[in-house]
Amino acid sequence: MKITIIAGARPNFIKIAPLIKAIEKKQKEGYKISYRLIHTGQHYDKNLSDTFFEELNIPKPNANLEVKSGSQAEQTAAILIAFEKEVMANPCNLVLVVGDVNSTMACAIVAKKQNIKVAHVEAGIRSGDMTMPEEINRIVTDSITDYFFTTSTSASENLLKNGVEKSNVHFVGNVMIDTLYQNLNRIVEPIFWKELQLETGGYIVLTLHRPSNVDEEQSLIQLLQGIDKMTADKKIIFPIHPRTKAILGERNLELKNILFVEPQGYLNFMFLIKNCFAVITDSGGISEETTVLGIPCFTMRNNTERPETQTIGTNTLVGTSIESLEKHYTTFLDDQDKAKKVPGIPELWDGKASERIVAILLQI
Repeated sequence: MKITIIAGARPNFIKIAPLIKAIEKKQKEGYKISYRLIHTGQHYDKNLSDTFFEELNIPKPNANLEVKSGSQAEQTAAILIAFEKEVMANPCNLVLVVGDVNSTMACAIVAKKQNIKVAHVEAGIRSGDMTMPEEINRIVTDSITDYFFTTSTSASENLLKNGVEKSNVHFVGNVMIDTLYQNLNRIVEPIFWKELQLETGGYIVLTLHRPSNVDEEQSLIQLLQGIDKMTADKKIIFPIHPRTKAILGERNLELKNILFVEPQGYLNFMFLIKNCFAVITDSGGISEETTVLGIPCFTMRNNTERPETQTIGTNTLVGTSIESLEKHYTTFLDDQDKAKKVPGIPELWDGKASERIVAILLQI
């Protein structure tokens, strides 16, 4: 079995790392399975991309398509063109895509037009928000996928409701949690830990990346100023993306608690998450890791494609306004019993999802 694995953006790298380990384990056991790793280059900044390969011991990609940035259409088109050439030059039995970025959808389309089977890891998740490019990528990818690997029973149900054959849907767990468990003993404090006098439980981690939050200067400034005032007794560590930093420019925002730091590699970032008091984010993926680590997470969105992080885990959807965030955060602080409650961990988030996926592929 020859598998071509696609990685395009940071969340993809975290998801493919345990899959590659699981394949290599089967190779050592004598199974005839091989992989070719393709980096589409959707994220191409070394600090935001290559670091993840190095830290997670992911082999150097067999090819980097170097598509880089552009509009949604430009980037998707560049991936389509480059990956078609790649797969024609290096035939395979299966193309494995993960997550919901442009690379996921584009490479799935190319594979199907070349009559190659497609496996989608993290299939079936839905936010219901068609303004999100990721939601469109999910729907298109799942409409042409052959083998679906889901992180939750709700994701499996989404696929079955849409008419997917039950025998092709496999509830296997969460590969991001595989990576978390495999690296928990390797996480390390970032270089600024002592300099900023950080202590376990004494700070909040803030991440913002959605265009609605970071692309408009005034709304971004108001959001940061509101968060800064809201958490007066805690430092707030904000790994700021270069694009977001450029939007703010040299403006003096007079922030008392928010501390800007460079984007972090996986091991440093997970150290920050594991040891923080809480997380404020507009990311979906981080809520999975905080759920397993038992860290309160406040997600600044109106919807989530990961409902299990709410029903079982530590995630609270707070909407997009600073007023709503402040209300939920204050309620959380006032409810000491809830703050001390130990959350559950979703079914099959046990660190073995990748092994299940590879075992199923070998059976197929």
